[in-house]
Amino acid sequence: MDIKKLQTLVVDALEDVKGQEIVLFDTTHLTSLFDRIAVVSGTSNRQTKALAASVRDKVKAAGGDVVGMEGEDTGEWVLVDLGDMIVHIMQPAIRQYYRLEEIWGEKPVKLGAAKRKSTPEAAEAAESKVKSKHLAANKDEPEAQPVKERKPAARKTTAKTATGTAAAKKPAAKKVPTGKTVKVGPSKTEIAAVEATKAKPPKRTPKAAAADAEPVKKVIRRVKKAAE
Repeated sequence: MDIKKLQTLVVDALEDVKGQEIVLFDTTHLTSLFDRIAVVSGTSNRQTKALAASVRDKVKAAGGDVVGMEGEDTGEWVLVDLGDMIVHIMQPAIRQYYRLEEIWGEKPVKLGAAKRKSTPEAAEAAESKVKSKHLAANKDEPEAQPVKERKPAARKTTAKTATGTAAAKKPAAKKVPTGKTVKVGPSKTEIAAVEATKAKPPKRTPKAAAADAEPVKKVIRRVKKAAE
């Protein structure tokens, strides 16, 4: 039996007996023993047994195989083995203690989407719905009208535009001519001052030199007398 059809049968069977917190997980990436796991809660031993019996009867009626059932004696945890799918029917305390969702719950399967895809009636309804939407959309759309191609208008160049563009351009900056440097000769006074600095001092006579040296000689004599 197709796995999608099988999971739909199981979910329907659990809902018929008012199963609580039904969850479905895809386990193909975790193990090769089975493809789906379903977990459901029953409030009492009687309900868990009734849930297991509902799953077994509905799958057999659809031509599926029931490999085995375990836990019917106590009713705290009833396991239904359907080959490609395992159904765990547990009381709330047992379910909270073992937490199977944390072990197998990496890829949850949405129950509503699985049921819609698996049943042929739902597939036909979905197809007809799509067709009706498509027809309504085509009906509301207006007919497409041919588009007339327009030739591009020729560009006209007038004298005004030519002058305008020429005026818009900034004139180039004019080069300022640089004058020639003229050397100016020194004045007569400047020449005389330079020559005066270059002139040699006048020669002194021996008498004048001796007169200048006389005070110095007197000081030397005094120093010698004081030393004696």
